[in-house]
Amino acid sequence: MPKSRRDFLTQTSLGLLAAATAFRSTAQQPETPPAGEPPAFGAGPAIGPEVSPVTFAEAGKLVQFSLTPHEREIAAGSWRRTMAALYERRAGPRKVAIETTLAPATRWNPVLPGVPEGPQQNRFIRSQEDPGPLPARDEDIAFASVAQLSRWIERGQLTSGRLTRIYLKRIETFDPKLRCVITLTRDLALAQAKKVDEEIAAGHYRGPLHGIPWGAKDLLDTARIPTTYGAEPYRNRVPAEDAVVVKRLHEGGAVLVAKLSLGALALNDVWFGGQTMNPWLLEEGSSGSSAGPGAATAAGLVAFAIGSETGGSIVSPSMRCGITGLRPTYGRVARTGAMTLCWSLDKLGPMARTVEDTMLVLQAITGPDASDIASVPSKLDFNVGASVRGLRVGYLPKWMNESPATNVDRAALVTAAKVGMVPVEVSIPDWPYDSLDLILFAEAAAAFEELTFSGGLNELKAQVPDAWPNLFRQARFLSAVDFVQADRLRRKVAEEMARLFSNVDLLLVPSLRDEMLTLTNFTGHPSLTLRAGFVEVAKARSDWAPDPNHPLPTFSPPRRVPHGITLIGRLFDEGTLCEAGIALERAFAVASERPPGF
Repeated sequence: MPKSRRDFLTQTSLGLLAAATAFRSTAQQPETPPAGEPPAFGAGPAIGPEVSPVTFAEAGKLVQFSLTPHEREIAAGSWRRTMAALYERRAGPRKVAIETTLAPATRWNPVLPGVPEGPQQNRFIRSQEDPGPLPARDEDIAFASVAQLSRWIERGQLTSGRLTRIYLKRIETFDPKLRCVITLTRDLALAQAKKVDEEIAAGHYRGPLHGIPWGAKDLLDTARIPTTYGAEPYRNRVPAEDAVVVKRLHEGGAVLVAKLSLGALALNDVWFGGQTMNPWLLEEGSSGSSAGPGAATAAGLVAFAIGSETGGSIVSPSMRCGITGLRPTYGRVARTGAMTLCWSLDKLGPMARTVEDTMLVLQAITGPDASDIASVPSKLDFNVGASVRGLRVGYLPKWMNESPATNVDRAALVTAAKVGMVPVEVSIPDWPYDSLDLILFAEAAAAFEELTFSGGLNELKAQVPDAWPNLFRQARFLSAVDFVQADRLRRKVAEEMARLFSNVDLLLVPSLRDEMLTLTNFTGHPSLTLRAGFVEVAKARSDWAPDPNHPLPTFSPPRRVPHGITLIGRLFDEGTLCEAGIALERAFAVASERPPGF
């Protein structure tokens, strides 16, 4: 039946109204996807600051990756929908605080599948030699080895109280020259020494570290005693608990006399109290970041110290200050309660005046802790009198004939052969090992992210381009893809080291050869640095990049300073490493010489 005009208009108006209502409903509410349809990546709301093709052109310069103009247009147009939300954890609105004690979910395991994990037995045989009569002069007692001091204490010829007072007096006398002590723990030390003497008098002798005064790098937490990291923002930081390593040394009866300096946040040798100096050459820094442990041990202010290494911080000050530094295998010593710089690189180790002393300390601190997910059970097989005859010691001929190798390094290789070891030429691929440092910078910047965002970095004494403030900021622009690729390169390097150690028992290398210093820290292999002789220097040395406005002192005639070599061992095979070190130490016969004036 034909419709009237009124009917048409009425029905059309109702239809338009329904359509408009439906349109408004669609515009106001997001379309419900069909059941079973997954969310589309990049379909969310745009967030974050506006970016343009120019942003990507400039950012490409930082990561050395260029896009075409068309690719930059696509990237700029989609960035706020595809990638910007990935920064919500720190940029908000749903920010998540990450506790400083929280380690990454993944961890570096230096042991490759199918490769033996080290010795299969626990054995520790220390020297039984007579330490000789107790010296009459306090300074001669102060420079004695831990092995000697422990025998005198065990036999009742020397009390811990007397030895502790000797070191406290030497710290008061010489620290103004060295600036190696951040906090003197006098009251604790005297109380611990008193307890030690009472225990020993009652017939309770705990072992070779009982009553021995020591110093802790000031990144090890000490209950109710400041732990400052050498950095201005943490000068008033007082932890409630001892680090695991500190607890273990307390359990062994060692006496803590000082918290020793480190370059701020474990870089080089400048801290908020100034620069720690080298006892052998007071015009130069002691090197870092275990600056205080190096200087204090060399100057006879402590019997031994605990240092840490991420990329050379035990090796370098041990080399410059003429002491012995043992960097253990990654994972052997628990780091709970120690400042984190890099979860997959940090290691704690002993610094002393003889090789055996480092092993006496390592025995006391070795072992895992549940709060350090990288620490693992391991065995320690060491015999101070073991024969080194037939040990295969690898060396790289090219490295021995160019800087930083010296005649001392070359002579050390000859000495190794004289004591019965077999020198073996080895080689490693010519790879860009410094590319691994991307991992170091990324982890370090993550560890101190809050300090970066809060402006605390501005308080640090060193603000030069090669100091942490600049490096932490720059690290924000490192590529996540390149981080993964660096991690894959790390595994490739570890496989190469496994191949190398299938042919030799240890390596002898120039201590500060950059490639070996870098790659062995990343693969987790243990190292031992010990004095091998002396060299002459015409200019002060520095960890820092040259500054034309502040030239380093020069010397005419040149100054005589100690020079050390470094041995690298198999993973968890510190026993063989130090057995070889003891044989060389005896043959070098230079460990007992002291820095003039100390």
